[in-house]
Amino acid sequence: VLAELIEKFVSHLSESRMDCYFSTGSYKAMDADVKKENLSSVQKLGVEMTVRYGKYLNLLKEDAENGLCFVLMNCEEFLKQQQRTVVSSLRCLQEHYAGYDWFASSIFLIMSGDREKTLTFLQQFSCLLVSAFLWLPRLHLSMHLPVTTLEYGIHPVYFCSAHHVEMLLKAELPLVCSAFHMSGFTPSQICLQWITQCFWNYMDWSEICHYIAICIFLGPDYQIYMCISVFRHLQQDILKHTEA
Repeated sequence: VLAELIEKFVSHLSESRMDCYFSTGSYKAMDADVKKENLSSVQKLGVEMTVRYGKYLNLLKEDAENGLCFVLMNCEEFLKQQQRTVVSSLRCLQEHYAGYDWFASSIFLIMSGDREKTLTFLQQFSCLLVSAFLWLPRLHLSMHLPVTTLEYGIHPVYFCSAHHVEMLLKAELPLVCSAFHMSGFTPSQICLQWITQCFWNYMDWSEICHYIAICIFLGPDYQIYMCISVFRHLQQDILKHTEA
């Protein structure tokens, strides 16, 4: 039901010029015969974890690994069309996105391992503003960002979403904010980790689905409210650890 709902919602928005924040070029999926060997070691490890998790949730079948590799390779090629070259010694600014694509993997699971559906959804989704915040590889070396922003190698999720989480935390949860300040560790670092991984390893699968759906339906600012609500939920534990 969720797969069908977000599919129809995103398809409807992507057809409206007013809702399309980014341009999407024409892209035809590569041949289905995409081999796992073409992926980096980080991606291979991510694929193994995703397939294992998908089977545990009874969402994926035996041949799911090839389907996920197909999606990841095509996403990389599709997003490459909207990237610019930046000369930098920073590893995060090399040609390939340094991490694993947790968002595309999450959508692959929501679509029950249907690679065509997943790819079509991601292509349509990429023209919406919310894609910049939910799908981190979306803005990797993106021509939609100013060159000065690109050269720093800092993703907009860090200086937009994570920054606003810190601002809200001061007002909403001052004790949690103080606890972080005393630890010498910033809430934005934690939030960036959560957001980058789509809350994998932190939330149950149903909650991960709710997070993705809420941000798609209600807007990217709900990413910030979600982080604040998690900090509120963890407040007592955080304070207890601070005392200890």
